[in-house]
Amino acid sequence: MPTDDQQPDVQRHRWEVGRRIRAYRLDAGLSQVQLATRAGLDHRTISRAENGRHAISIDIAFRIAEGLGLPSWRLFRDE
Repeated sequence: MPTDDQQPDVQRHRWEVGRRIRAYRLDAGLSQVQLATRAGLDHRTISRAENGRHAISIDIAFRIAEGLGLPSWRLFRDE
């Protein structure tokens, strides 16, 4: 199975999702701790999701979107 290093698009997509999470969080005026509390997650999970260096599960993405009050698709697609 190819590693992430062999699939640069995977890393780019992670980074894009993280960038969107950060942008929506800042637009909502939330800190990482506040978003984590709303999503029922640890603030380190939010940090990892935003920096795009770690894969997050789809379940975590759904929880983050819910914490932001957004439909989950907005984390995965530019408007």
